Amino acid sequence: MHSKQQFCKSPSATVAVMAALAIAIVFAVAAVPAVAQNAVPPAARQAATDPAFAARLADQAAAQKASKARRVAPSRRALPQYGNLYDNGPYNGNTDAWEINFGFSTSDSFTGGGPVTGLHFVYWDASPSDLLTTVDISIGATSFGGTPQTLTGVTNTFLGMNLFGYFLYQADYSFSGIGPGSYVTLSNACTTSGCSVSNPIYWDENSGVGCTSQGCPSTAYENNLGSIPSESFSLDGGGGPQCIYDQPPHFKIIHDFTDQEAGPSSGVTVDRAGSLYGSAGGGDYGQGLIYKLVQNAGGWVLNRLYSFTGGSSGELPDGVIIGPYGGLYGGAYGGIQGCGSDGSYYCGLAYNLRPRPNACRTPPCSWTETTLYEFSGNSDAWDAGVSTFDQAGNLYGIGNGGAYGQGAVYQLTPSHGGWTEKILYSFTGGSDGKYPASLLMGKDGNLYGTTYQGGDPKCGFPNYSCGTVFRLAPSGGGWTENVIHTFAGGGQGGDGFGPWALVQDSSGNLYGLTTHWVCPPGLDCAYFGIVFELSPSYGKWQFTVLYDTARGETCSDTFHDLAIDSAGNLYVTGGIYEPSCGPGSWGYVLELPDGPLGVGFPVDIFADLTVDASGNVYGTTSGCGEYDKGTVWKLSP
Repeated sequence: MHSKQQFCKSPSATVAVMAALAIAIVFAVAAVPAVAQNAVPPAARQAATDPAFAARLADQAAAQKASKARRVAPSRRALPQYGNLYDNGPYNGNTDAWEINFGFSTSDSFTGGGPVTGLHFVYWDASPSDLLTTVDISIGATSFGGTPQTLTGVTNTFLGMNLFGYFLYQADYSFSGIGPGSYVTLSNACTTSGCSVSNPIYWDENSGVGCTSQGCPSTAYENNLGSIPSESFSLDGGGGPQCIYDQPPHFKIIHDFTDQEAGPSSGVTVDRAGSLYGSAGGGDYGQGLIYKLVQNAGGWVLNRLYSFTGGSSGELPDGVIIGPYGGLYGGAYGGIQGCGSDGSYYCGLAYNLRPRPNACRTPPCSWTETTLYEFSGNSDAWDAGVSTFDQAGNLYGIGNGGAYGQGAVYQLTPSHGGWTEKILYSFTGGSDGKYPASLLMGKDGNLYGTTYQGGDPKCGFPNYSCGTVFRLAPSGGGWTENVIHTFAGGGQGGDGFGPWALVQDSSGNLYGLTTHWVCPPGLDCAYFGIVFELSPSYGKWQFTVLYDTARGETCSDTFHDLAIDSAGNLYVTGGIYEPSCGPGSWGYVLELPDGPLGVGFPVDIFADLTVDASGNVYGTTSGCGEYDKGTVWKLSP
């Protein structure tokens, strides 16, 4: 069992006092010439042991008693796991700390990137009533590089008291982008009493133990001393591998999309050899790309199989499936121009990709595209997606259009070197459904799918119908549709609306996703996700809600996609997208029946899922990654 975790994100004058004078004032002892002449500032622990400074700390006896009762465990993690750019690990609180005001500054390295938009760090404070207000930050290519900028609007969070009588606080700042760079420097900290020497602020030393980001722990420097142990901090910002956070050890990013690849436009498909295939928005002409990911001893390598040229040749592919005749099959925008309400849209096409017949001697080697069928936009489907094959090699898909303009299910049959299209069913928009959303080939040879709308015209939304799950069965040379479930919408306890993402297990049970609108008493209304099951029983279908994200919160928590493994375990991606729910939106992977797996990303970025024969789960994200263009990830059993 896995426990559920939330993966949310959340006028200063510059004091330029000479280091020797600052130390003399801090210690308030004029008769300590050795200290006053020392250009190296004392660390917080050294200051605490000096008799002249001890009086500035909390009463030592009381502090010792408090420290026993409220001692901070070295492994405790207080820094928020925003994870956008860099996290140097948990604070320690009892090892040491380094001053960042009165002319003293500390610089720490990070993996680089930006712009940096948030700073979170832990500091030691001698007074519980004189807290940090502003601090200068610079992001540069070298230690102590960059132009200092003053941060305001801090949030101070009390963490406890340490063994040396200091109070520990976490400081959180959000700001406009600074950088990019690979070093962060803090200096000129001010407190509620002003920018004076009465209350030095010390940056907690953590040595980087327990850090999770690539390249951690940080390399740290003090401006008068030189190299020092690293500090506890995390940075928000634009992209980077550390956009991922709170990830289990069996989770791994296997590819970071580049600017030229432009990010994924679908999930991935896996073949028997374990290679992955998918589509992206870039390519040589910026009109779409089909790629293959192959694992070798050094990791995963992406091969660009085909770049679409756009227009009538096809563009913006929506994913691929592997066909029984070999090669890849999919749907794309393009083809004939004459669809849509004004006839200005391309109607779409179905395509096949195969390796070139001649041997490729200089990788990368592009594949050859063949257009299987160009949709006309008349009575056939248009803007159609390729969904599934049957055992005879016929290809099936769904799209807009049809005889009534409410959507259609089509079949493409190989014939004399080409492919022939046949519309199996045109939706009327009534009780039979409207706007098909998913399609699969069932274990029994029937087609099963969902429609976004249609069904019950009074499902709880004005002028709206909530969708259906349907079955298409071959009958007398044609196909007969039967609606096996009509959604009624509703709030808490309802079955939802707009079903999509249908899968089936080995016993013939169907699973899918819906959304429902819930208004808890006294709370704001929000959207929530439902995982449902439809089980065949004595000629009928039994509907069951397996999982509902509605828990009385006011943060919309909905689903994206689901997949099923050979053992019948379900994997679902979902997330929260309300600014009021924390510093940012977040996503997760849910495993049923166990529960959330603790994989988190900011923002709405989880896409389609697939599972291989070994139970590995693969998916894509539309954000994050080294180039902030998205990723392909793997979740191992």
